[in-house]
Amino acid sequence: MKRLSVIAMGLLVIGVAGFGCAQMSGQDTRWITLVDGSAGLDNWNRVGDANWRAEDGVIVADKGKSGFLVSKNSYQDFQIRAEFWADHTTNSGIFIRLSDPAKINAANSYEVNIYDQRPEPAYGTGAIVDFAAVSPMPKAGGKWNTFEITAKGSQLTVMLNGIQTVNIQNSKFAQGPFALQYASGPKDALGGPIKWRKVQIRQL
Repeated sequence: MKRLSVIAMGLLVIGVAGFGCAQMSGQDTRWITLVDGSAGLDNWNRVGDANWRAEDGVIVADKGKSGFLVSKNSYQDFQIRAEFWADHTTNSGIFIRLSDPAKINAANSYEVNIYDQRPEPAYGTGAIVDFAAVSPMPKAGGKWNTFEITAKGSQLTVMLNGIQTVNIQNSKFAQGPFALQYASGPKDALGGPIKWRKVQIRQL
């Protein structure tokens, strides 16, 4: 009996230590990875004419008038982590809670923008177009960046490279798929490339 008690105590210590390591390392099995440098485009539906492709461990687009990669699942309350590289001229973003995943725009979803040279800079990079302006507008061009987007009920927050750019209450759109964007620049000028090397989502 004493030996069994010692074994049980040892297993308990190992279990607690393992749990502690998982907590310290920040592991969370709820995260679903949709882009990781190896998954290709299998997790997405294409909408529009952008030339999306897997290349050198990232998903990239650099031609077309307007195109999207749309998630195959719909989400209500969630958090997105996305690592992206944008040119200074890139027109891109993440559209969340799409009410019409076949016709994507800022009128039927929340557009978390990536657009350093947007003609109206208040709704440029880090903003939610028409809902939450940023001032001063952060710049994403020429480097790798990380978005953390959280939608829980009517609470919407956006973090760009660890700095909060949006924190609003809005309940216009309640749920739907999300989409990664590539678009041309002003007056259909060719926009710079957008590259995604990791995109993850977890439901809250």
